[in-house]
Formats: sequence, C-alpha cells, structure tokens
Amino acid sequence: MTFTEQANMIFKQVIRDYHLKDHVDTPINNPYTLGTIEHSLYLKCWIDTVQWHLEDIIRDPHIDPADALALKRRIDSSNQDRTDLVEQIDSYFRQLYSDVKPLPEARLNTESPAWAVDRLSILALKIWHMKEQTERTDADADHIARCQAKLNVLLEQQTDLSTAIDQLLEDIREGRKYMKVYRQMKMYNDPSTNPVLYKSVEC
Repeated sequence: MTFTEQANMIFKQVIRDYHLKDHVDTPINNPYTLGTIEHSLYLKCWIDTVQWHLEDIIRDPHIDPADALALKRRIDSSNQDRTDLVEQIDSYFRQLYSDVKPLPEARLNTESPAWAVDRLSILALKIWHMKEQTERTDADADHIARCQAKLNVLLEQQTDLSTAIDQLLEDIREGRKYMKVYRQMKMYNDPSTNPVLYKSVEC
C-alpha cells in the first residue's frame, strides 16, 4: 500500500466516523496509536472535518452575531491546530528520510509533503460532500448533473494529487529532491507580533 492509499483510506474513515453523529462537538475517538503517522493523519482530517462544518454554520445568514464571533474564534484556533499538525507531519517525514543524502543535482520542491497531504485531506472532504449532493432527492436533475460533473473532476484531482505525493516521497527517498520546512509563523495568533494584541496589553 502506498502512503497516499493509506492516507486516503484514513481520511475516508474519519469523515465516515464524524458523520455518524454529524455534530461539531462530537469528541474525537482516534483508533490509532499516539505517535504514529496514522494517528496524525486521523487527527489532521478530524480537525479539517470539524472545521468544514463550522464554516457551514457560520455562513447561516440568520446567525446571532455573538455566536458568529465565537465561531470565528473557534475557526481561528482550529486553523492554528491544523498548521501545527501539518508541521508535525513534516517533522515525521524529515525524520523518516534523515539518513538520505541528496544527490548533487537534487532539487527543492515547491511545497513540503505535509502541505500536499493537507490538500489531500481537504479534497477527501470535498469528494464526500459533493457525492452527497449527487444523492439528494430534493434537488432537480440539473443540480445533480452539475454536482456529478464536479465530483468527477474532484476524483480525478484526488488520483493526480495522490500520484504526485507518492512520486515526491519517492524522489526524496532516492535523493532526487530534498526537504526544507518553513514554519508558518502566523503573526496574528502571536500576542507579541499582532499589534492589536500587544497594544491592548500596554493600555
């Protein structure tokens, strides 16, 4: 089984597990051992899945402004958790290939493996929810056809992205490419770099 075959299987498992109750406050029940890549992949997709539904909720035109603000803060926190976990997954890859000596002609990739995996997790969510749209009994035939066409594209994109990730990992393993990980350093979450936060402390 390739890495992305395993990842896609776990992502689908996560989304299926979430929709058993389909509620953003459902506690996570990660079946994989802490410290393993499987555990990290499950947690990564769980964060994405909850956030997907938070983004749906906050777009309710009738939402109470106070509730919307609370949701926005929750989404911000979720985004930070997501970023931290992507960096953790990249650390796993760096450790996994730490003994590989890059070839003299080795090239740097445009993004790290984990950020590509991040896109793969989001893609699994798009596929799940677009498939739901194709199965609606309360929508007209045009809606179903449009969503089916979009689903076909998403499935092709999943195949292509999975192939690209597996090829990238193979290139890193064989020394044809090398990894560099840049921390995201999101300034707005840091009370020492967000002027709204550090100026409020000074007042």
